[in-house]
Amino acid sequence: MNVRRVLVKPREYSDSVRLMRISEKLRGLSGVGEAILMMATDNNKRLLESAGLLLAEARSASANDLVIAIRAEADEAAEAAVRQAESLLKERVAKDTTHTFRTFDSALEALPEANLALISVPGKYAAAEARRALERGLHVMLFSDNVSLDDEIALKRLGREKGLLVLGPDCGTAVINGAALGFANVVRSGPVGILGASGTGIQEICVLVDRMGSGISHAIGTGGRDLSLAVGASTMLRCIDLLEADEKTRVIVVTSKPPDSRVATRVLERLACCRKPVVVNFLGGDPAGVAGTPMHWASTLEEAANAAVRLETGKGRGTSSGAVDPAALTGQAEQEVAQMAPKQKYLRGLFSGGTLGYEALLVLRDTLGDIHSNIPLRHDLRLPDSWTSVGHTLVDLGEDEYTQGRAHPMIDPTLRLHRLLDEAALPEVAVILLDVVLGLGTHPDPAHGLADTVRRARATAHAEGRYLSVVTAVCGTEQDPQGLARQEETLRAAGAIVLPTNAQASRLAGLIAQRACAA
Repeated sequence: MNVRRVLVKPREYSDSVRLMRISEKLRGLSGVGEAILMMATDNNKRLLESAGLLLAEARSASANDLVIAIRAEADEAAEAAVRQAESLLKERVAKDTTHTFRTFDSALEALPEANLALISVPGKYAAAEARRALERGLHVMLFSDNVSLDDEIALKRLGREKGLLVLGPDCGTAVINGAALGFANVVRSGPVGILGASGTGIQEICVLVDRMGSGISHAIGTGGRDLSLAVGASTMLRCIDLLEADEKTRVIVVTSKPPDSRVATRVLERLACCRKPVVVNFLGGDPAGVAGTPMHWASTLEEAANAAVRLETGKGRGTSSGAVDPAALTGQAEQEVAQMAPKQKYLRGLFSGGTLGYEALLVLRDTLGDIHSNIPLRHDLRLPDSWTSVGHTLVDLGEDEYTQGRAHPMIDPTLRLHRLLDEAALPEVAVILLDVVLGLGTHPDPAHGLADTVRRARATAHAEGRYLSVVTAVCGTEQDPQGLARQEETLRAAGAIVLPTNAQASRLAGLIAQRACAA
């Protein structure tokens, strides 16, 4: 696949999700090894460079230019792919939604019974749209990120004045009365209510509760900054009140990365007075905060789900989350390391979910110590360059430095697939740790492309006398459009080790790297 073609279309914009779908179609053409369509932002140029497709034409393109980049086995295949790309770009995008409106006011006029607005526009416009919705009496789920802190504070103040909720900004997940919003999984209804400052943390707890036979009353994302000192848990405190008053909710779970200590105290004081059982999961936090109270502490997302089901059913620890014997994990790690070359020792984590990545860092710290990251546990462990790994490294590919000009990796996996191949080509890498998130709003078949890439990565390592371990967990249910069992089996068939939860996958990957370093 040595023939490369790059075509730049000046000042031609197209949505990143549409470009991803066209790219996937082109990769299926005979004789095509790689196809990448994207806007020529600086971040996207780094991806083109990683793929060996940053030719002179693309290097000099601006962020407003669209790039078609093809690698193929022959001139004819490359030219055919470029022609097909241009043809697909000219096709009109089909409208598959029941209601399409050009303005907020026309949508509200047609749907006067609506009581919530989900806002997903570029950050610089999002606050104005959220304010407009609040002024018209609608609750707001602000999916958009890159909204200023001042705007968030002002919007939540306005929401309190009007008795309305503001979820977000950067609120990725919510399930309200069974309606899934943003990135969310299809789970059964039940008695467990979840509040979280994050998206994938909520999702992991939701799917594990579902797998253990219980269900969700509501799962509400507050936005990542809600538990900061500046915002003061404005949305979370209001939602605690609502869940306590909700007849369907019998157990409340609160999950987050560590809040500001003063805000954590305020939230815990409110939860300690709650009339319903409460599970607290402040990842990396201090369990002493719940000592002597009726609250229950959970160190991981898996523990939080198990505790919620135990409290709701009174039947002890749920078992269908797939708990794995620690001794079995140790034995599996030793089997993996026995096949590796002497120089292999490092772990590389490539995550699409920020909270799943943060939980993995906490679990890995117990076995590996320091892990470099773009979401580090300590400031001195922050990667100097998020695109270059150092020692044991875990990156959250959903952070802003990766997503500017590109869809979130749970929608568009292109960047992660290329990063996986780059990491696998390094002789010092022993194990790659991944998350896979299913559900509404995410890629329709994430395991397919990932499995193909895992095969290629492991084949490259094998050809060079190495053995590459790939460990993952799939956050999803059988009811999700992608199907949990089908996704897991696709990954296992490619040679990946698939465990039931993110925490368990992280433990195994950490054990593999620990023993590889000691070998």
